[in-house]
Order: sequence, then structure tokens, then C-alpha cells
Amino acid sequence: MNIRLPGLAAIAVLTLIVPAHAQPYPAKQIRLIVANSAGGGADTSARIIAAGLSTALGRNVIVDNRPGAGGNLSAEIAARAAPDGYNVLWGALSHAVGVNLYSRPGYDFIKDFVPVSLLALSPYGVALHPSLPAKSIKELIALAKTKPGDIFYATSSSGTFLAGALFCDQAGIKMTNVAYKGGAPGLVAMLSGEVSMTMTSIASILPHVRSGKARMVAVTSLNRTPTAPDYPTVHESGLKGFDAISWFGPMLPIGSPQEAISRLYSESVKLVKRQDMRERLIASGIDPVGTTQEEFTAYVKSEVGKWARVIKASGAKPD
Repeated sequence: MNIRLPGLAAIAVLTLIVPAHAQPYPAKQIRLIVANSAGGGADTSARIIAAGLSTALGRNVIVDNRPGAGGNLSAEIAARAAPDGYNVLWGALSHAVGVNLYSRPGYDFIKDFVPVSLLALSPYGVALHPSLPAKSIKELIALAKTKPGDIFYATSSSGTFLAGALFCDQAGIKMTNVAYKGGAPGLVAMLSGEVSMTMTSIASILPHVRSGKARMVAVTSLNRTPTAPDYPTVHESGLKGFDAISWFGPMLPIGSPQEAISRLYSESVKLVKRQDMRERLIASGIDPVGTTQEEFTAYVKSEVGKWARVIKASGAKPD
């Protein structure tokens, strides 16, 4: 018996130790790092997804808003965080823009992260003040060509600024950008007639369109959006291939455990495929997607390259 005791004691110790190391992911709270402050498409989509994942994973997924430096602050924080599966970047258009716009962004968006899945898209609506005599993209372009620089349009972020720059470049027109600190002030400026046009959240525009205070002539996604299916895209209105949208999806720091990547992928995609979740996202002006990891990786690379070209052509500089 005395000979067996050490063995039994060792087994008892191992019984206590092994479950602690073999505890399946996630074993604790997950932090979802978002580039924007509360409100807006990035924060809204992140909170909807975080709430659903909290239930699916059985652990709290908290939204950690880290605005600053055009999205770069959030990405830098995530890139430097422990690659343990519990620090997740809410990857977004702002990161693909910011990594190109700033000379020292503090991270490499392609090399420092593992894309999980592109979960959501948020196209902009092209909205005009009723006083502007244009009822379509073609009429807007024709009008702008007769009055170079005379049409003023509101932008509220690097994303909307570059969407406007891309629009002008592809259409071969010149309009005057007026920058506002946020989508709401830009929208108010358009509604008041301070500017004639804006590209901003479809969900924020539609109530004013219905009341007759604004005219929405197109959406900026390549395909029509379920949020406003009756409105044509800029692409189908004549500017072939035009695509300028906000997009969102979880990304993990390079070196994160495969178990975490796989679990986040499977639960995230299942979540955005659920009918109730789809309806909630669409009601918020967000198109649910749910791609493979490979598709999201390719998309991120294409967006970084695309906006690098637009930034170079526009001569855009950070404020």
C-alpha cells in the first residue's frame, strides 16, 4: 500500500491539474476592440454581434471602444495584445484606410492579424437636398460637369471622404468636400441646405427621405442592399464597378490559438445566418454576410490595395 500511495497521489494531483489546462475555449470574457465611439455602424454592428456571441459562447463578449487616429489606435492596441484568443479586433474599412493614410500606423493590417469572417457590410446612401435639380446619379454627374466645384457635399470620416473622392474620380467631375465631425452633423448640414449632398448611413437617411426632406438617389455597394432594396447602386447607375462601403468582421492577433479562431468563426457565421439576427442587422442598416476565412483574407488584402490607390490619387492627408 505504501508503494502505491505516491502513484495515487500523483494521479489525484493530475486530476486536479489537467482540467484547468484542457478547459475548452472560451474560458473567460472576450474583448472586442472597436475603432469607433458609441453610435454609428461600427459600434452598432459590434454590439449586435457581441450580444449574440455572448449567448452562443457562454461567456461575455464586451465591446471596448478605442477611437483615435482614424482607426489606427484600436488596431495597434489589438496587435500588441496577448494572442490568446481573448483580444479580438472588430476589423473595419477604417483600418484598411488608416494603414495607408498614416505614415506610421503602428501595425501591419495584413501581417499582424488573422481574419475570421466578413460578417457585415454597411453601404452609404447618396442623399441630396431637394433643392438640387438631380433625381439620379446620371443627372447628378451631368449637373456637376456644368458646375465644376459648385456642388458641396458633406463627409464625416476618412471612409466617406474617400468614397466621395472615388466617386468624383470615376465620374470625371469636381465637387467640393466639406468635412464634419460625425455623420449626424453632416446629415443636418445637408438637410438644412448648407451642403447639397452627403454619403452616410442609409438607416439615418431613410426617415428624412420618407418625409420629403431629402432625396436618396443610390447606394454605394456593388449590389443592392436589403436595407433599401428599391434603390439602385451607383454601379448600376452608370459608374461600373463603383463600390465604397463600410465593412466589419472579427480579426485575431497573429499567433492566436487555432481553437479560438475556429470557434469564433463557426459561431459568428452561424449567428449572422440566423433569421432573427439578419432582421435585426438589416433594420440597423447593416447587411449580414458571413464569409469563409479565405474569402475574408482576400477581401482585406483587396481593400488595403484599393484604398491605397485612391489615397494616392486624391492626395489625402490625415488631419
